[in-house]
This record gives sequence, structure tokens and C-alpha cells, in this order.
Amino acid sequence: MSENEKTNVSDIDRSMYDFRYEETADFYRIKSGLTPEIVETLSKEKGDPEWMREFRLKSLEIYNKLQVPEWGPSIEGLDIDNIATYVRPNTKMQGKWEDVPDDIKDTFEKLGIPEAERTSLAGVGAQYDSELVYHNVQDEVAKQGVVYMGFEEALKSEKWGPMVKEYFMTLVTPKDHKFAALHGAVWSGGSFVYVPKGVHLSFPLQSYFRLNAKGAGQYEHTLIIVDEDADLHFIEGCSAPKYNVANMHAGCVELFVKRGAHLRYSTIENWSKNMYNLNTKRAKVEENGSIEWVSGSFGSHVSYLYPESDLDGKNAKAEFTGITFAGNGQNLDTGAKMVHRAPNTTSLITTKSISKGGGISTYRSAVYIDKKATGAKASVSCQSLMLDSESRSDTIPAMTVMTDDADVGHEAKIGRISSEAIFYLMSRGISEDEARSMIVSGFANPVSKELPLEYAVEMNNLIRLEMKGTL
Repeated sequence: MSENEKTNVSDIDRSMYDFRYEETADFYRIKSGLTPEIVETLSKEKGDPEWMREFRLKSLEIYNKLQVPEWGPSIEGLDIDNIATYVRPNTKMQGKWEDVPDDIKDTFEKLGIPEAERTSLAGVGAQYDSELVYHNVQDEVAKQGVVYMGFEEALKSEKWGPMVKEYFMTLVTPKDHKFAALHGAVWSGGSFVYVPKGVHLSFPLQSYFRLNAKGAGQYEHTLIIVDEDADLHFIEGCSAPKYNVANMHAGCVELFVKRGAHLRYSTIENWSKNMYNLNTKRAKVEENGSIEWVSGSFGSHVSYLYPESDLDGKNAKAEFTGITFAGNGQNLDTGAKMVHRAPNTTSLITTKSISKGGGISTYRSAVYIDKKATGAKASVSCQSLMLDSESRSDTIPAMTVMTDDADVGHEAKIGRISSEAIFYLMSRGISEDEARSMIVSGFANPVSKELPLEYAVEMNNLIRLEMKGTL
């Protein structure tokens, strides 16, 4: 490491993500807290149809009755009374990049969104705080009948509004847990995607969520329906600058994969380390359909994140590949859930976790095989790497198998970097710093190679960035 490189994680230059713009007078920020009056005000600001206004208020009632989970990391530093659930930037959603205000445009330029759109994406949605500020779909994609629009635009659409109402929060319901109920009450922004029967998109769609506001929450809703025999790759990116007060993310993702369809859902979450990330993601997979999750979790102070796949049709398949990197001041509780409800369904979970600087990484999974799911196959593999003696890694798998006709396997490994491996690399002329970095990058490689190229580069850069603070 050169002399001018900093050696503390807290001192590392994270300027790619930590830059921010101050809210100006033309921003709208709702009163902090959570009351029926605040929810009513939010609904009015959004111009909700009546059924959505009632849904929000009912969700708030459920939220107030449910308790905070006691089995995960502590979230006592999160006080909803200090969180603004809605912040609107100084712009309406634009279809042309040049029409987006300069400060917001500059934010997404620095994050590489326009460049990614120009080079490799079929469509992009960009959300800033609580609102989509930009949305665009390539003409050839639209001509195939693919619908990709802001969730609120779809909600109010005469053509797509009925579909939104039919599917909205039916996979993830407000009764599922306290933060699903919170989402139902204060959701804002997000994306709606519909891929018609038989359509195979050759390039991915992407949504990027940026929370710029201080002491605020982001609650986007993503609804994707991939119709029969269709194919889609959807990419989701998230980031936020660091503040000295708590921020909150409680988004919701609902994915419907119809008969014979395929969906690949890739995510890199790089929230700042004052973020409480309480996200809920779930997919319903019908007969002969398949879902692939590729997930990277690098930021946030505390995370609760367990994407769920409900394999409801025979021969349905689900695969989850994830990596988590927990550094100083982070407690990341992540994993996946697979629910087998039909014969000959298959699931595979492969996770890697890295902890250093006192970071805590917990892998938590659940595999449920119903008595009707004869011939089901499920495999779970989780590997954890601790980079120092202060860090912690835990594995908490749960398996419930209700039939004798199933093939289920689980493998878990927890360990530290081998001093022998370090010595071997150093004997070949490689510095100790670089040797450690190479080992960690190699450990993460099975996940990074599954990501789109620009996200794989980002993930490897993040690992290298975090590693500099440990060496």
C-alpha cells in the first residue's frame, strides 16, 4: 500500500457513492413520523385511486398491531418518528435525459447510469428519493409489446391499472411482517414490467434507486410479470450517501414467473452505513418456469434480506446466488427462502459471506418442502470467510421436509484466510496486501461472474476498497 493511501475503513474515499446535494426550497418533504394524517397526505400527493388510499390506511392499522422481529439484528437505532416517509425532488419524471435537472442528472452520471443505458440496456428507470425522475425504453423493446414504466404511472393507467390492482401486494402482503405493512402504507415510486407471452429480451432492463435525502426512507415497489414462455433479465442497483442519522429502506419486489417463463433478477445493494435495509422480495414460479436471483449486499448498517421463491407449479426451478460483505459497524442478516409446493421442483442456494473489522454476517435460510412436492430437490451451500479475529459469521439454516420422496442437501463452511496461502503467494513475489485481496476476490468470484459485467467490476472494486481498510 502506498504511503498516501488511508488505512481506516471510515477514512476510505467512497466519493462515488457519498457525494450528495442539499435539498433546495423546491423539494417537498413530508412531516416525519407515521400517522393516519401523514398517510392521507401522502396518498393525496400521489393522486392515488380510492382503493389504494384505503389499502394504505389498512396497512397502517396492521403495522401498528405487529411487533418488530426479535430474532434478527437490533434496529433500536431506527425511530420511525424521525423518518420522513416521502421526499419529492424538484422534477417530474422525464423521458429524455437532457430534461432531468442538472443536480440529479449529475448524480446518476457519476453512478454510470446513462452510460450503461447507452451501451447495454434495453430500458432504464432511475428513482431519486421517493420519485422516479427518469424512465426510458428502447423502441425495439416497446415494439415487442414489453411494458416497462413507473409503478405509479401503471397504477393510474387505464390499460395497466387493473393488472396492478390484481397483483399488488398479493405475494408480499401487509400481514407478512411489520415492515411489509409499513411498505403497504407509505410505498412510493418503483417499476412495473410486463413481458408478453413468448417474448425473449436480448438485453436487460434496469432500475436504479438513489436515496439522497437525510433522515428519510425509500419504499419503492417493483412488480414484474413474465408471461408464459417469455424471458427477462432485470437489474436493480441501490446506493445512498452517508449521514450521521438513520435512513431507512423498506422496498418490496413481487415477481410473477408464468408457465415456461424465465426471469433473472440481479441486484447490487450498496447502501451507506447509516441505512437500515428492511427489504422484502418474493417470486411465484409456475409450471416449468424458473427464477434466478443474483444478489450482492455491501452497504447498510443493518440488513434483513431473504428473497423467497414460491415454486407453485410442477418442474418449477429457483436458484439463488448471493454474496454479503460486512465491515466495521455492519450487521448484515441475509439469506434466501425456498418453498416447494409442487412435484419435481428444484431449488439451489449458493451464498458467500465475508466479514472484517468487527462486522457481523449472518446467513439465514429456510427450505420448505410440502407433502405434495414429491420428487423435489433442494441444495444449500453457504461459505463464510472472516478476515480477522474481531469479526463474526453465523449460519442458521432451517429445513422442513414433509415428504419422504425428496432429495435435500446442506453444506456450510466457516473459516479464516489461510496463512499458508498468504505465504505461498508472497513467496511468488506478491505483496501481503495484494495476496489477501487476491484470496478474497477469488472467494467472491463464483458470484461476481454471474453478474452483468459493469456490476461485476463494481463488486470487485467494492471488495478491494473495503480490503484496504483491513490491511
